[in-house]
Amino acid sequence: MSLRELFGGRDLVIATMHRKEEVIAPVLEKELGVTCFVPSSFNTDQFGTFSGEKERKDDPLTTARKKCLMAMEQSGAELGVASEGSFGPHPFLYFIPANDELLIFIDRKNGFEIIVRELSTDTNFAGSTVLTKQELNDFAERVQFPSHGIILRPSPDNYTVITKGITDVATLHRVFNELMAQFGNVYAETDMRAHFNPLRMKVISKAVIKLTEKIASFCPQCNAPGFGVSDIREGLPCQLCGSPTRSTLSHVYSCHRCEYRTEKLYPNEKKEEDPMYCDYCNP
Repeated sequence: MSLRELFGGRDLVIATMHRKEEVIAPVLEKELGVTCFVPSSFNTDQFGTFSGEKERKDDPLTTARKKCLMAMEQSGAELGVASEGSFGPHPFLYFIPANDELLIFIDRKNGFEIIVRELSTDTNFAGSTVLTKQELNDFAERVQFPSHGIILRPSPDNYTVITKGITDVATLHRVFNELMAQFGNVYAETDMRAHFNPLRMKVISKAVIKLTEKIASFCPQCNAPGFGVSDIREGLPCQLCGSPTRSTLSHVYSCHRCEYRTEKLYPNEKKEEDPMYCDYCNP
């Protein structure tokens, strides 16, 4: 069965209020033959905001699933897609910020969901207390303003006065002056909402391509779509001492429908790891 036989001509709702459909819809419509749309008056901020005034109570996957199911329920669509981004230190490159983007695809008619993740260091995620216009201008230049939006508020923990989506110098300086006059302190941060952050849009775009590739991978046992990597196993042996390292030894592929599993050794096409990545040779 082809992807267009499964999905062609069906409506698919994209659970967003931040224009993610601009990078999601073209790919899904081309590869799956679906017709994408965005629900009207759909407020994703109810699930949490990056700026912190509304805390995200659930983990990223649960949040993405809730967003997707709510959009499907409101619109009546049997196909839905939602993404959820997380920002912070890279899980392995600890001093480098990362964008961890999760994408979920749900087919209610056929009873399955497919999940992919794109982890990228290509992000401008940052925040800093700025007490002078020069410090503010330096921060703005560092985070690729004005093509990328900035948020200003009194301090990291003060949400009483917050201005989002700043993309011009006049507004940036005006809000800075107002906050300094009122609070004597200003906290600047990157606006990580997709429609104010082209770098994040690029990561979402990569995740969508990864999603379509996974959907197009059919289980060799039951022919269900979405047969893909469900677990990554460490333990690639050190070239020098033979001890297992933290590098990837194998990928485990599994089917969400029949639970068929298979393991592929050496997915990165190397059977040994450089001793510099060995905890024994290079503690």
